Amino acid sequence: MGPEWVAILALVALFVIGTLLPINMGALAYVAAWLVGMYALDLDEKTILGGVSGDLILTLIGVTYLFAIARNNGTVDLIVRSAVRAVGGRVALIPWVMFFVTALLTAIGAASPAACAIIGPIALGFAGRYRISPLMMGMMVVHGAQAGGFSPISIYGTITNSVMEGAGLPSSEIAVFLASLVVNFILALGLFVALGGRSLMSQRLDPADPDTLSDDLHRGGAAIPQRGYGTSTATGTKTANPGVRHDQVLTLVAFVAVAVIALAFDKNIGFVAITAAVLLNMLSPQQHKDAVKQIAWPTVLLVAGVSTYATVLTTAEAPEFVGTWAAGLGAVAIGALILCYVGGVVSAFASSTALLPVIIPIAVPLIADGGINAALFVAALAVSSTIVDVSPFSTNGALMLANRPDTVEEPVYYKQILTYGVLVTLVGPLLVWAALVLPGW
Repeated sequence: MGPEWVAILALVALFVIGTLLPINMGALAYVAAWLVGMYALDLDEKTILGGVSGDLILTLIGVTYLFAIARNNGTVDLIVRSAVRAVGGRVALIPWVMFFVTALLTAIGAASPAACAIIGPIALGFAGRYRISPLMMGMMVVHGAQAGGFSPISIYGTITNSVMEGAGLPSSEIAVFLASLVVNFILALGLFVALGGRSLMSQRLDPADPDTLSDDLHRGGAAIPQRGYGTSTATGTKTANPGVRHDQVLTLVAFVAVAVIALAFDKNIGFVAITAAVLLNMLSPQQHKDAVKQIAWPTVLLVAGVSTYATVLTTAEAPEFVGTWAAGLGAVAIGALILCYVGGVVSAFASSTALLPVIIPIAVPLIADGGINAALFVAALAVSSTIVDVSPFSTNGALMLANRPDTVEEPVYYKQILTYGVLVTLVGPLLVWAALVLPGW
């Protein structure tokens, strides 16, 4: 058996074990990288560890550290509350508020599951209170997370762009970002129309009612400081006090500054984000003393481990092996479609974050054959591998199931999410491929 087969079989085992058992796939990937590298490829340990991208790891730490501070000081709460008030309490627009707020959170650096964990209970709380379809509301949150997930300063975007650069592919940060944004917006729009969104047009809530907003925004015991409200000493009741504190303003300014400095001045996003986080922490050291514990360490381990194993795969020439096989099917476009389905099906049961560093290098031989736009093909792979996170077997889908409103029974809601997840997995990669790859843009 050649080393490429050993590396591929170890990769399959890695995903199977990581799916069936509650073990971080990054830890499994380190074990696989060590064993395959040492005993199948005769690599030394220094070479194996050389696959970790310090730039990528720093970016993950920096942006999730900054997001943890934004959550601690109520900036996330402020964003959601302001968005609800901005639509004047129109119930039909609440699902879209949840979609775009979740997209904003992932776009500025929140891990997709973290954004869903914050906004999911809020969205499904509104769904239960105002008789909105829980399936529509929950999936709007997940699609929102994926819509913003490929911004140049997001976790997905950083991983994808870093892997493209490492594979020698011409990167197009905006193309990948817009592809994910548009596809997920179209899916969300379809859900809104199909599941009764238009019937909500006549319903309104009072955006000035602190009790209504407080109950919904903090459903499920979300650990977000409840700012912007006071208590009347005379009556003991809540009174609206929608002021914005200076630390929240500074946090919002920090996010804008990170985006501008990193993109406009071409500075390392990781260094810029962690600098902003440290400065905010210095201004309120007691409030944010535990923020470093909220960095997405499991995600950091996941990405570091899988990136290390991706280097072992490359050394074993497994991507070339699979890509050459796909290219040899007689049509490059058909090979591209197969890879889109591989990404979608695997990601429906495993980690999208873990899959991206592996699936993108496999596309290199297909791109080398010509006839396919590299940026759009990678965009198709990335979108196909993430839109399936609506599956109840994925973290995001499971979060929506766990936060179901009392108005729907769990078996019913599970079946609804499962049906929608299967539909997206079967049809999504085909539609994405047909839109981005088949026309040969």
